[in-house]
Amino acid sequence: MEYLVVVEKGKSSYGAYVPDLPGCVAVGETRREVMKLIREGVVLHIESLREAGEPVPPPSSKSETIKVRAA
Repeated sequence: MEYLVVVEKGKSSYGAYVPDLPGCVAVGETRREVMKLIREGVVLHIESLREAGEPVPPPSSKSETIKVRAA
C-alpha cells in the first residue's frame, strides 16, 4: 500500500503525518530521519488497528501543487 505522507519543516525539526491514518505522526531532526520514523509508524499503526479488530483505512489522499503569483 502507498500512503500519502505530509512532511513539514519546523524551526528545528521535521514533522510528518499520514492523512489517511489519523494519529499516525512522527518528528525527527532531519527529513531523512522523519521519513524513517513515519514509515515505521505506519507499519505499527496498521498492526495496532488489525490487532484491535479495526478496519485499516485504504490509501485515498492525493496531493497536487499549484503555482500562484506572490502578492
